[in-house]
Amino acid sequence: MRELRIRTLAAVFVVAGVLSWAGARLWNSMGTLPSVPLAAPIVLALIAVVLLATALSLRGRLRAQRERRPGAEGVDPMLAARAVVFGQASALVAALVAGVYGGVGVFLLESLEIPARRDQAIYAGFSVLAGLAVIAAALFLERVCRLPEDDDTNGEGTVRAA
Repeated sequence: MRELRIRTLAAVFVVAGVLSWAGARLWNSMGTLPSVPLAAPIVLALIAVVLLATALSLRGRLRAQRERRPGAEGVDPMLAARAVVFGQASALVAALVAGVYGGVGVFLLESLEIPARRDQAIYAGFSVLAGLAVIAAALFLERVCRLPEDDDTNGEGTVRAA
């Protein structure tokens, strides 16, 4: 499977941000603006915690297996592959969601004197930070599950689950 590319995630973030900023301007011209839910940063932060916990668990199990510790529990290759796929999907969705909330947050910066809009801008900012945390945790999980390449294969840009 292919590694996540930072360029792809950045492109998704920027395109979503620009489109949501333009959409927020258009929506605001009609007199309203959809709100940023308080649950958005919370859910993204929970996903980041799950990804980080999975990565740390797998890293410890893989380290114990490599060091041949007695009673070391091995890692099922399908489990590692599923974890990597979950991480990659989470990172792509987080880049999209963070871009959307980032674009709305940038639009809301124009009207921080209104308390409701200021709160929405804060929620949007925390959503962007939580989305970046999901991306970081997903990249860490992908790195944990990477195996060293064989000398006889040319597998640049691929991730093989442990």
